[in-house]
Amino acid sequence: MSEDWSRLRAEHLVETEWLAAHMDDPGVRVVDLRGEVRAQTEESGYQTAEYLGRPDAYAAGHVPGAVYLDWTSDLIDEADPVPAQAAPAEKLARVLGERGIGSEHLVVAYDDHPASQFATRLWWLLRYYGHDRCRVLNGGWKKWQAEGRPVATDVPAHPPATFTPRPRPEWRRTAEQVLEQIGKPETLLVDARDTGQYTGRIRRGIRGGHVPGAISFPREELVREDRTFQSPERMAEAVRGAGLDPQRQVVAYCNGGVASTSVLFALSMLGYEGLSNYDGSWNEWNAREELPVETGEGS
Repeated sequence: MSEDWSRLRAEHLVETEWLAAHMDDPGVRVVDLRGEVRAQTEESGYQTAEYLGRPDAYAAGHVPGAVYLDWTSDLIDEADPVPAQAAPAEKLARVLGERGIGSEHLVVAYDDHPASQFATRLWWLLRYYGHDRCRVLNGGWKKWQAEGRPVATDVPAHPPATFTPRPRPEWRRTAEQVLEQIGKPETLLVDARDTGQYTGRIRRGIRGGHVPGAISFPREELVREDRTFQSPERMAEAVRGAGLDPQRQVVAYCNGGVASTSVLFALSMLGYEGLSNYDGSWNEWNAREELPVETGEGS
């Protein structure tokens, strides 16, 4: 592993051994983000999806000292008609401050998703709001449990803190900005959904398919069966094979701007810069019939 990759990996991931040794550090805040997207697909290919938090899982047992954030309520903008959009700055500051998470803290996020997509969603949201000190627990809750690490059921009482958002607009893209970038050689649109949704064979919403010119790169390429992230060498091989050029601006999307953050997280871990999340993603794009759509395998 190159020195740069080793450094970058340490700036994005923590291992279970590290967290076990540091979970009581006053400068560390552990966040449980367990949730799910419950999808059902009809024979016609039409798919519905329900966005759910898992506070029940947190209550049954969590990493000692961890607070719970519900990705379907705590981290969203309730006023936005598009589901699960990023919480506005003032709301995020309030939610984090009430949980005892301040700008001075190192945040360690985990979930039980195979690609850690809810943890990487928080990583992206914090990056968007100017907080770089966020790590994802490699292997998440499943690895923590499998290793017999300590489990708690109490809710920690961290003192209130002050989180000061400093928005970085370049980390988030709107539909209008994505539309403007279609066909531009400096921009690469990346679809993080599964192949069935990319081609339009599976349709979640009014229309199936993908943003014209987007390449398909399902985030499953980035993780192992044990839910840990692949080695930097293996991830680099996968992204090169998919045509992800580090010299181009990458705009990733999925259905709700969540799975796409796993791809952005991995690219950032490989040293890619110029990364953006189209937060509205397919939930918004498919519903706006004035926006163009391609079906099939793409170019």
